[in-house]
Amino acid sequence: MPDADRALGFEPPPGFARVETIDAHAAGEPFRVILRGFPEIPGSTILERRRFVAERLDGLRRALMWEPRGHADMYGGIVTPPATPDGDLGVLFVHNAGLSTMCGHGVIALTTVALETGLVRRDEGRAELKIDAPAGRVIARADFRGGRAGEVAFENVPSFVVAMDLPVAVEGAGAVRVDVAYGGAFYAVCRAADLGVEIRPDRAAALADAGARVTRAVERFLPVRHPEAADLSFLYGTILTGEPAAPGAHSRNVCVFAAGEIDRSPTGTGVSARLAIERARGAVKDGEPFVVESLVGTRFGGRTLRTTRVGPHDAIVPEVSGRAWLTGRHTFWLAPDDPLRDGFFVR
Repeated sequence: MPDADRALGFEPPPGFARVETIDAHAAGEPFRVILRGFPEIPGSTILERRRFVAERLDGLRRALMWEPRGHADMYGGIVTPPATPDGDLGVLFVHNAGLSTMCGHGVIALTTVALETGLVRRDEGRAELKIDAPAGRVIARADFRGGRAGEVAFENVPSFVVAMDLPVAVEGAGAVRVDVAYGGAFYAVCRAADLGVEIRPDRAAALADAGARVTRAVERFLPVRHPEAADLSFLYGTILTGEPAAPGAHSRNVCVFAAGEIDRSPTGTGVSARLAIERARGAVKDGEPFVVESLVGTRFGGRTLRTTRVGPHDAIVPEVSGRAWLTGRHTFWLAPDDPLRDGFFVR
């Protein structure tokens, strides 16, 4: 008879690197919480740590995001000590092309993992976590009862509009009206219908292609600059919008980012950027719910908590809310003689 106990108790020989994670998903989008096995990451700020990982540890990032341990649409976060005296933890967000500056679904998933596993200890009730992210401080709050986290709502970094109704020449589509806004990362936002695509799972390849074409066009047309941090000054991706498939949502959207990656969730930073746009248009009032549906029908909520300024920009402080669920605990081994140790990428 097969000996499952023996197999599950197996330990690899010396020389194998070992990385331990807890995986979750938020509204369908994966999030791998990397807890142990990454070398120590120096830096007094999260942005300094982000630079170090990008320059020195990118092979390990690829090993955990790419095949055979991940896939082209994998997402994750490296947990670090906080970078502020009152912070609970820090996080570096990683994906198929590198490191992002902020991730809303990641905050929701990380908060759920932290509370349910005891990574950060909290009494039951209304629990709060102060998370240091590359884009700045994020405050997440969740209903935590019976050892389970319910809905997570997080106060995001200030979000603002850079431009609205830009006529951008997009390959294969002609002139397309595009908005550009920041919600922890910079996004181009336009209607899917203007590119001849529908926001449906079976149209994923067409959506990825259309989003990438818009991103390239906007990068040529409008270089983005964050007024406070050069590391944040790049266009992260494109959000394609359309009509919701079910009642109760303002709209449906899909975010295309990195190397053709498609977000299964409504995209927390994207909801923040879109909320800034809709408020600037006068379509959503302060405090009014803004519900966005994802490619797979899941939802995030958003609302404006207050207004502020970021450099020359009028800005909002948005709150984004959603649910996450734990999916597994993983111990990954990296054999020293594996020719695919650092992963491979197939799109």
